[in-house]
Amino acid sequence: MAILPEGFTLPPLPYLAGLAVAAGVVAYAVAQRRPAVTTERVLAFAPWMVFGSAVHVLYVSGALPDAVRPLGGTPAVYVAVGTAGVGTWLLIDATLDGAAVARALAASGGLLALGAVVAVVGAATSLSPAAPTAAVVVATGLAAVAWVGLKRAVPAIRATGALGAFVVFAHLLDGVSTAVGVDVLGFGERTPLSRLIIEFAAGLPTDPVIGSGWLFVAVKLGVAALVVWLFADLAEAEPTRSRLLLGFVAAVGLGPAVHNLLLFTIATPG
Repeated sequence: MAILPEGFTLPPLPYLAGLAVAAGVVAYAVAQRRPAVTTERVLAFAPWMVFGSAVHVLYVSGALPDAVRPLGGTPAVYVAVGTAGVGTWLLIDATLDGAAVARALAASGGLLALGAVVAVVGAATSLSPAAPTAAVVVATGLAAVAWVGLKRAVPAIRATGALGAFVVFAHLLDGVSTAVGVDVLGFGERTPLSRLIIEFAAGLPTDPVIGSGWLFVAVKLGVAALVVWLFADLAEAEPTRSRLLLGFVAAVGLGPAVHNLLLFTIATPG
């Protein structure tokens, strides 16, 4: 069974070398400066995650300019946007203090995300936002209910705070958007493990009634809940490490989710 998702390819050597150097420089700068890692600052990277997803959709749809196109594929887009985001954080941290850092980081990422989303919409020949919008509404409602239930069932997870809730929302959005794409819109799943889960559910007696995406939603919720629970103790013992890891886990859910939503809005299944 394949492990890597479809479309996984490294950029040409000059781009790969440039990315490696840029990421190394930023990593060195982070190690030297050691900026404060707060919940607000980690959450401020959410617009950057949206930006990266939109750039990848531009790549998939062939709308990225040739000069930067190699940076829009998987996994280059993650490294490129992550490096740009952390580099921007360092520059902001060197000029601003306190809560202003998170606000400026979120605003800069938000502007880039807005521009990229507008570019995605502008390059489309048709738009079908109804199903993606419904997926957002359903995922938001499920995440709210799940988070309240998790806090009551396992009070210790309250220590993860807003980042714990963000992880649950991000992965439920990925799960619900994938289910909508598979069961409602007729799209396929590119990630081998996710596809295996969906194919398993398609073989169950429940498939004709509720489709095959529900099991993926359940798995995503279970994984998110497990991660938040495991990080509950770490959130109190090592808050910086916990915030960084929770932010990374949230990105793994939010990035594919936004990619799904944008792609489903502009594309037709095929």
